[in-house]
Amino acid sequence: MRDLIGRYINSIDKLRLDKRTLYYNTLILGEEGSGKTNLACKIRNYVIDNEISTLYLDFANSNEEEVELRYKDKYFNYIRFDESDKFLEEFTQLVFERKHIYMAVNPNFFSTQKDVRSKLTDILQTPELLEHYYYFFHDIANLNGFYAKFEDFLLYMFGFLNLKKHGMTFLSQPNEIFENPKLKLLFTFLFVGKCSNADYFNTAILKTLRKNKFLYQNRPGIRTLILNDIETNMVEIDEYIYEEE
Repeated sequence: MRDLIGRYINSIDKLRLDKRTLYYNTLILGEEGSGKTNLACKIRNYVIDNEISTLYLDFANSNEEEVELRYKDKYFNYIRFDESDKFLEEFTQLVFERKHIYMAVNPNFFSTQKDVRSKLTDILQTPELLEHYYYFFHDIANLNGFYAKFEDFLLYMFGFLNLKKHGMTFLSQPNEIFENPKLKLLFTFLFVGKCSNADYFNTAILKTLRKNKFLYQNRPGIRTLILNDIETNMVEIDEYIYEEE
């Protein structure tokens, strides 16, 4: 089981994923090159090992040849979202076969109007996905103009996730939108990489973290953040842990 993702910096203990990772939601914040993708891959491996299908949404709309090699394993099935019948047919077949899906998405497919759902939103709440898939949302690098409409979608997800059987992981560069109390309730785990501009997190340590070192905040026990304590540790992600053990 590939559940070991790192070592606590202040002790000899190791950080392992547990079963609730499959049902709770993870937020990974960090600047470019901070190790977000490395951490997401560890979570993805754990989900796959537990025989749960994964849907990875790449909002950079990457071409297949641009996708990082670490995703191009035997579970890799690339598809680009559009609103055509051909796409829907291909996507439906992948879901029917419970394939792991890497989907490139242009965020412009989200609706720009409140209370108007796009076809992309409809796809993401397909009953078969909600029941059988763990979601990964990988944010685009350039945040300008994205969150104006994406905030409404995230708030919509607050209700949508109550319908999901499994959890999700969201990767993003730091943005004040994630300080929204309603959005914070989405995430019961919080991994934070280097965030040199994250004054709103009110913690100086985030400005000095090196690549693949994270502030690990674990909210144990229940889904809400307001009814339980937050446990905090510093963790170093070790690229070679799997080879050693």
